[in-house]
Amino acid sequence: MLYKNILKRSIRSQKSELPVFNRIFFSALSGLLLTGAFPNIGFDWLAWFALVPLMFCLRDISLKEGFQFGFITGLTHYLTLTYWVVYTMKTYGYLPMYLCIPVLFLLSSYLALYVASFSAGLTMMGKKPLISFIIIPVLWVSLEYIRAFLFSGFPWELLGYSQFNRLHIIQISDICGVYGVSFLIALSNSMIFMIMLHMTGKDWQGAKISKPLAAGAAAVLIFAFGLVWFYGKWRVDSVDSLISASKSANVTIVQGNIDQARKWDPAFRVPSMKKYIDMSLSAKSHKPDLIVWPETATPFYFLLHNIRMTEMVLRGIRDVGVPCLTGSPSFIRREDHTEYRNTAYLVGPDGKLLGKYDKVHLVPFGEYVPLKKWLPFLGKMVEHVGDFEPGKEGNTILLGDYSIGVQICYEIIFPNLSRAMAENNAALLVNITNDAWYGKTGAPYQHFSMTVFRAVENKCSLVRSANTGISGFIDPAGRIIASTDLFQDAVVTRSVPLIQTKTFYTRYGDIFAILCLIVTASFLIRRKFKISEKVSRSKTLR
Repeated sequence: MLYKNILKRSIRSQKSELPVFNRIFFSALSGLLLTGAFPNIGFDWLAWFALVPLMFCLRDISLKEGFQFGFITGLTHYLTLTYWVVYTMKTYGYLPMYLCIPVLFLLSSYLALYVASFSAGLTMMGKKPLISFIIIPVLWVSLEYIRAFLFSGFPWELLGYSQFNRLHIIQISDICGVYGVSFLIALSNSMIFMIMLHMTGKDWQGAKISKPLAAGAAAVLIFAFGLVWFYGKWRVDSVDSLISASKSANVTIVQGNIDQARKWDPAFRVPSMKKYIDMSLSAKSHKPDLIVWPETATPFYFLLHNIRMTEMVLRGIRDVGVPCLTGSPSFIRREDHTEYRNTAYLVGPDGKLLGKYDKVHLVPFGEYVPLKKWLPFLGKMVEHVGDFEPGKEGNTILLGDYSIGVQICYEIIFPNLSRAMAENNAALLVNITNDAWYGKTGAPYQHFSMTVFRAVENKCSLVRSANTGISGFIDPAGRIIASTDLFQDAVVTRSVPLIQTKTFYTRYGDIFAILCLIVTASFLIRRKFKISEKVSRSKTLR
């Protein structure tokens, strides 16, 4: 009887099997649809069904084949999403093209492993349609959460980030983080897949999709989407009430648009600093409470080494008469070595230092070389001597009667860093960055889109100053109040609300993602026991 059932399933699988070429095509199609949902293509609606073609490829195949087709989806997606790595490595890493392309493939292949693991996990755990409907969003979020931390983490453009412009949908982030939006999108893909299987009469791993299951899947998504949307509407209204009753600060962002090729040239330092000072002086009539310059706007050891250049900047700040936040490399001398830092300094209108923040999450191969002993040939992209050392997580800077939480460059894509600052009473989040590294690619647009979620998660205003753009202002509800164009000189002043509140996410962090991880682990353990039971039973039958 056991062998007869196996034979029947094998025959059924062969009849419904897609040709390998078709499976590869649909796997790659899912990858392209995923990329299309993110900036700067920005068709965010594609995300809601982008995984469906991949899921069709996973019908009636083995775990190994599921991993392979998922890998194709992931590789296609990340090659087309992070293509800008080649430009950055070639232009500023000074690597030849024959090395830049393998680096892109290496990064994309690593990220593709998460999609491959999702596909393999679905083929292994989702043997029943109902289980599959549940496991799809849970497994997807679990793997996104792992990606955010494993090997220092690289949560670049998680699925939920594609919806940064959907104001009412993203409010759920102040409970679940960006993972809540990812869950909803993956649930949509799961529902569409189940309904399509039912309508076409196709089975899932040998089981038909019943009408009640298809209808139930639609009902669950409609209920979840409705709940999220009405919560979002209520939350936006409540935040607007808080904004109207809160204090505000006038903040000026200065986008110097300094050519990266000349930025670190000692001969160019004086005109560069003069440009920032003159641009800041032009904003004086708007009476700002704070002026923000980008990451390493002062390309020398500010306050530490180059006295002439430091005095020039301090004199300029005193002339403006407004506190100024600027980025600079820095160092701390120890007895046996020197530690280098990527630092943000807050200087008062009198030229005195009010506080500083040292970057916590450093860029691999940019600010330090992982496994340097084994990979010495890669070097660093930053034109600086020595590896950078991280600062202390959660540090904020006091300005008057409120605190500022500063994040430097791609630190802003790590939710836990912003959360630590908001938990430490930051009323304003500030992101200073230098996206000149990316040129006119999609990377600056992708980078900016993720900052929206840091404001929503913690219900804090967020100000961003980028050397060549995109700079901007985001209110606590996630509305983009203003943003600049790429590679344009810009001085923009806006009033930003200073809300003193702590959201559920600020207080408790990634509980939702951790719960998804626990559920996934439970399914894996359950599946392992079932396999063990089957092996024991088959041995008994023999």
